[in-house]
Amino acid sequence: MRTPDMFIGGVGTFIPPRVSVDWAVARGLYSAEDAEAHELVGVAVAGDMPPPEMALRAAQQAVKRWGGSPKEFDLLLYASTWHQGPDGWPPQSYLQRHLVGGDLLALEIRQGCNGLFSAMELAASYLTAVPERTSALLVAADNYGTPLIDRWSMGPGFIGGDAASAIVLTKQPGFARLRSVCTRTMTTAEALHRGDEPLFPPSITVGRTTDFSARIGQQFASRSPAAAAMADVPQRVVELVDQALAEAEIGIGDIARVGFMNYSREVVEQRVMTMWDLPMSRSTWEYGRGIGHCGASDTILSFDHLVRTGELRPGDHMLMLGTAPGVVLSCVIVEVLESPAWTK
Repeated sequence: MRTPDMFIGGVGTFIPPRVSVDWAVARGLYSAEDAEAHELVGVAVAGDMPPPEMALRAAQQAVKRWGGSPKEFDLLLYASTWHQGPDGWPPQSYLQRHLVGGDLLALEIRQGCNGLFSAMELAASYLTAVPERTSALLVAADNYGTPLIDRWSMGPGFIGGDAASAIVLTKQPGFARLRSVCTRTMTTAEALHRGDEPLFPPSITVGRTTDFSARIGQQFASRSPAAAAMADVPQRVVELVDQALAEAEIGIGDIARVGFMNYSREVVEQRVMTMWDLPMSRSTWEYGRGIGHCGASDTILSFDHLVRTGELRPGDHMLMLGTAPGVVLSCVIVEVLESPAWTK
């Protein structure tokens, strides 16, 4: 999707204190073998802080950096991958009450780790549809420190980190431009993250733990069609990135940094960087290895870090990639236009 008139007016993050992988290994929470194989060094842990409160803090920072009023938003989209509070209660209402107010459309996006990518695509379309609409607030937050999921073994090649992120997407001039956002779905791999678990009753209602490693392992052990379909992922990712680059009217050589989910070195290197013969130094792995895989927030946390530290400068393009159950593949290209005042 081409997004010629969409800008990022502000970005905000909330990252709680980190604990080291060495700490987890010493307590038997994480194996020394995995620590050596994956080369992850730490993970952000929020304790008992609710995800909507983390989202509020990230959103407040994004709005402050933007400089506009929270009452100006025409849309609020809240992305999550794990439970946010009392079942049946919408977490976006918390931000509406404590920050944006009004009667704007506010929705939760349940698109797994690609939730913010989907939010960008939806928000760009929503703002473009009506000339009077100008700005949207996109947030994501998760806290995995709950029963029925183990952050240290929830999926292959990563540790679940807690964090929140927020973006102000606007048709007004901003410090960065959203150049393109693209999505593709591999429906043949739908069962990969479902495994052989029954669809009803939902697992959470019967106290069944969530273990993506076990589900994915079951699919590969049974040689299911979903597992076989994963062989097509590399080519589909290449096609997706080619589409995004064409829409942004740039080439892979114009990409300064590549952001992927905060996985192991091997996963980031093999699934992303070697596909275009890019060095790991142009990835965000070095930063992400210290905070964990923070749901839908990973690439925005990295983007904020790169802008704040001056590693992304005016004229630089960043390519963001993500995968989610479904299996959904997403790609975003952002261009930095100026160094925002909050980095100085």
